[in-house]
Amino acid sequence: MEVADIRLEETLVIKKLQSFHYFEFAKGFLFEGESHDFWEFVYVDKGEITVVADSSIYQLKQGNIIFHKPNEFHTVWANREIAPNLIIICFECDSHSMKFFDNKVLSLSDEERNLLSNIIREGFNAFEQPFDLLRDHLLKRKENQLIASEQMIKIYLELFLISIMRKDALLAYDNKLSSASKERNDDEMIQTIIEYMNLHIAKTLTLDDLCRNFNIGKTNLKTMFKEQTNSSVLNYFKKLKIEHTKTMIRDNTFNLTEIAEQNGYSSIHSFSKQFKKSTGMSPSEYAKTVKARVL
Repeated sequence: MEVADIRLEETLVIKKLQSFHYFEFAKGFLFEGESHDFWEFVYVDKGEITVVADSSIYQLKQGNIIFHKPNEFHTVWANREIAPNLIIICFECDSHSMKFFDNKVLSLSDEERNLLSNIIREGFNAFEQPFDLLRDHLLKRKENQLIASEQMIKIYLELFLISIMRKDALLAYDNKLSSASKERNDDEMIQTIIEYMNLHIAKTLTLDDLCRNFNIGKTNLKTMFKEQTNSSVLNYFKKLKIEHTKTMIRDNTFNLTEIAEQNGYSSIHSFSKQFKKSTGMSPSEYAKTVKARVL
C-alpha cells in the first residue's frame, strides 16, 4: 500500500515569546517609546490610547489591536479621561507571512478575542506574576505550570494570527494616509505634540526629546510648528507653561514658589523673569489684578 508522505506546510511559526503583559494604566499614562528586533502587538482591552509608530499616529479604542514590526520605534499614551487596560505580547517570528501585519491596525472579532483570552489564560498558567512591570520583560516559569502550557501559548498565538490573516478582507481597514482616523497630516502631528507638552508641563523639554519621542527630524518639526502655530517649538512650550501658571495663580491653591516648582522652573526668580517677559507683569502683580477682577 502506497502512503503519501506529505510534509505539512506552516504559514507562520512562533519561535520565542519575548514578553507577556497585562497593564491597567492610569489616566494620562505615557510610555516614552522603544524599538526592538522582535514583533509586538498591543490590544486595547478597555479605554483609549494614542500610539505613534515610526511616522504615523493612531487612535485606538477598546477592541482595537496594533502590530509593531521589528525595529519599529513606537510610543503610547492615554488621554486624561479614560484609564486604559492593555494586553502587550512580544514574540519572535521570522516567517515571511508576517509581512501581512506590517503597520496593521484591526478590530478583533469575538472569535479572535476568545483566542486572545486563551493566550492570556495559558500565560497565567505558565508564568509567575507580576505581568504589569513596564520595563521588566523577563518571564519566570512556574514550577507547577499545567502540562503543555507554553506549547498551548504557541498554538493559540499562531492560530490567533492565522485567524486574523484569513479574515483580512472583513476586518482590516486601510492604513494609508487617506484614512481619516489615522491620517498623519501636519495639523494632527502638531496637536499630538501639544498634548504631549501639556502632559509634561513640569519638565524641561528639548527639541531632542520631542524628535526622539515622535521620530521626526528637527528641521521638519521646526517647519511644521512654525506653519501651524506661527511660533517656534520651545517658545510655544514656554507659553503653555505661562498659561498653566496663570491658571494656578487664579485658583489660589498654591503659593508662587510652589507654582514655580510644579511647572519645572529652576527658581522663583527664573519663573518671575519668564512670567514678566510674557505678560508684562510679575506673578504677584498678575495675582493682584486677578483678585481685583474677582472682587
